[in-house]
Amino acid sequence: MTSPSSPALPPVAADVAAGALELLPQRLRKRIDPAVAKASGWPVEATHDGVRVRVDADTSVTLKVTDGIVARPEDAVCDCLLSPACLHRAALLSSAPLAETGAAVEQTAGASPRPDTAPDEPHTTPDEPDAAAVPEKPDAAAAPKEPDAPDGGVQPLTAAQQSALAGLRRAATGVLVAGVAGGGAVQRVELLHAAHSARIAGLPLPAAAAVRIARRLDEARSGDPGFRLSELSAELAGLLGLLRHPGDAVTPARRAYRPAKPLRLHGLFTEPVVTASGYAGATGYALAPDGGLRTLSDIAPGGPERAAAAALSPVPGGCALSLREWGDGGAVILTDPTVSPEGRIGGGARLRSVRAPGAAWHEPPLDALWQKPPADQLASALDWLHLPADDRPAGGDLLFLSGVMTGQGGFAVTGGPTLRLLAPDERPELPYAENLRLLGSYPGLALRLAGRVVPDRPDGIRALAAAWRGHDGGTVRVDLGLRRVHRTDVPAPAAVFAPCAPPPALPVELDLLRRAVHRAVAGGRAVTAAAADGELPRRLRAVGLATGADCARALAAAAAERRHDALGRLLPGDPDAFATAWLAAAVYVSAAAGSLLAAAWSAAGPEASQTRSGPAGAQP
Repeated sequence: MTSPSSPALPPVAADVAAGALELLPQRLRKRIDPAVAKASGWPVEATHDGVRVRVDADTSVTLKVTDGIVARPEDAVCDCLLSPACLHRAALLSSAPLAETGAAVEQTAGASPRPDTAPDEPHTTPDEPDAAAVPEKPDAAAAPKEPDAPDGGVQPLTAAQQSALAGLRRAATGVLVAGVAGGGAVQRVELLHAAHSARIAGLPLPAAAAVRIARRLDEARSGDPGFRLSELSAELAGLLGLLRHPGDAVTPARRAYRPAKPLRLHGLFTEPVVTASGYAGATGYALAPDGGLRTLSDIAPGGPERAAAAALSPVPGGCALSLREWGDGGAVILTDPTVSPEGRIGGGARLRSVRAPGAAWHEPPLDALWQKPPADQLASALDWLHLPADDRPAGGDLLFLSGVMTGQGGFAVTGGPTLRLLAPDERPELPYAENLRLLGSYPGLALRLAGRVVPDRPDGIRALAAAWRGHDGGTVRVDLGLRRVHRTDVPAPAAVFAPCAPPPALPVELDLLRRAVHRAVAGGRAVTAAAADGELPRRLRAVGLATGADCARALAAAAAERRHDALGRLLPGDPDAFATAWLAAAVYVSAAAGSLLAAAWSAAGPEASQTRSGPAGAQP
């Protein structure tokens, strides 16, 4: 078995992992899933240019690493007689985390791919953990359309592009039909093959989405604490929705950084980043003079331990200020910066930075972020999720909320509802969960929070940073994923918080439909058919969700449908019909949940604003 001190397998380029399985003869391909399970126990030892994995006393696989990844097929070599068409090599490459080559490394959370970065830029754009890809509006999904016909404003698809899109559709549908539980390395590699073909054909957006789905499947298979079924569902819905409109699939996936005027940026907080693709680092968020947010990141191959180290890396350009210090009340003036259209800052050779006086969260200009009504912030964040990935401004899904911790471990938002504070990442190396438990044990504590909206959790937000008034009356500001909070950091509140209304929740019927959508991804078509609730359409219609009732009925029918041929023999169900019905339900749930969530926050505003009393309600 691999010991905790053994080196981890390096990330492997998607086309390398896919090609290894493609070389296997059919008799070996059937054995790939048990072999992948065994590969996790093969000892790994470091070499001068990569790692060597001992399969047994006579066999080993050597992986050569270039720029942090296994980038070429010839960089993975097994010394058995069947190599390269051997089960050892294919199993090992299938069990390694996925990576992208060079500048094509894209985000894993459903956000837009990484933009261009100049070769001399040490800071790259990060994976954004919780920017889920929300598909199109529900009426378009409930009545699925034929693919958009190219017109004068859209470049016609080539034959290669049409073939690549068809391959992606088959592969994504295969993943959905099999489900996480029923799928394996074969479905994953078919998806990677389709992604590689799409990338070669000039379709980077659907290719990147397919690789992200493969990474989510890796997370599920390995039991990664960062895996969330809802995010895999959103990725699948986003890809299947994109494939229904091929004209959108040819949109360029990457946008170049462009020179900008000098910028004075007030740091807000710093977020650790850890991805399933073997990358880690930190992202600093800051407020620009125009009121928008900007981000600066240090992301490179590595694990959770690299996140803390990256937070201490300096802001590029000569400023003696780390990302963490910048996010903890610092400010910088950048000259000759390069900025992407989304607001991500590059680290080009001409960039210069100097330190400037910063500001606390309750001081201008940062204070303005917390003065916006919570319901308006939520509406903007939900609109952001519906934008095309390349048009999403940096930090558009963030919420800046003031409130008080409640006796039930919740957070009563001033002018908004009572929410639960959720950990953005539950890896033990990152102190999110530990810090939130500690803060939750201080009912009456007044906080200011920076968090991320959770579209499928109306009762919660993912808390990224917090500030409160310390023992000496000064402000304590903490990046919740980077610094562990101690009891000595938190003063006892001066007043007891009064009971408040429970957190907002989706209607039970809509929540049941949402669970059915996620259950389909987890268990596939067979589980969807077996677990179908025949009463759900009636219940949805009874509470006024008629379109949801139609979606639930269509999903159950598509899952249970079994056709017969002319001789009466049972045929497999139609996978495309199942995928279409599932996509309609997924898009409807996403849009309906967002609409009801915004209404719940608006309705909770007046009540929440009256629940605080005494010094406990003072702003930190």
